[in-house]
Amino acid sequence: MPTTKLGFIVQRAGYKSENPKLALTHAIASQSVEVYLNDGDIVTADIAFIGDGVLNCKKDQKAMDIYKLTSTETHIKMSLLLDLNVMVCKEDLDRFGMTENDIVLDAEEFGAELTVKVVPFAEITKMMEGMNHLLFF
Repeated sequence: MPTTKLGFIVQRAGYKSENPKLALTHAIASQSVEVYLNDGDIVTADIAFIGDGVLNCKKDQKAMDIYKLTSTETHIKMSLLLDLNVMVCKEDLDRFGMTENDIVLDAEEFGAELTVKVVPFAEITKMMEGMNHLLFF
């Protein structure tokens, strides 16, 4: 039962760029490929926010209210609903003076059981080493 592991690394802020939301969209879409796989094969996706990318995780985004667009916050919550592993770099949160209280941590309102993990960069590096494919956004 082969597993293909995809790693999505978000390293840019979402300002003037769709890259972070594209990373999340691709990670979410990766979970719908079972129709193309052999029986027993699976695809997993991990998402890590590093550097300026941690700014995408800010909670209480008002994109729908202001711009009539789905927020990156909602995409993160949908990732959790699909049981994707979502990590945020602790050192980068510290660099911006942010804490876990400032970011999206769960999607309880959607019934998601997984939560965002705030982890040291060393753990993100370890995750990247185990991937078959890494995509940087």
